[in-house]
Amino acid sequence: MARFRLAAAFQLGQFPLRAGTIIADSVGGSQVGDVVWTGLNPNTLGAGFMPLDGGATTMKSSSRFANEATPES
Repeated sequence: MARFRLAAAFQLGQFPLRAGTIIADSVGGSQVGDVVWTGLNPNTLGAGFMPLDGGATTMKSSSRFANEATPES
């Protein structure tokens, strides 16, 4: 499971998401209010995805954004 907070707005298909939105990769790993994106993986991560747990940190470290500096929350 992985959860990310968006540092900037992101377009998920036809759905625009605001900065601060929490995205989870599964229903089981989500919390109330999270957006669930089952296609979330290292290849689909966007810029400004801030990891919130160990799974998200691992996912981001294997993505093209591994060395991206993100603002502290």
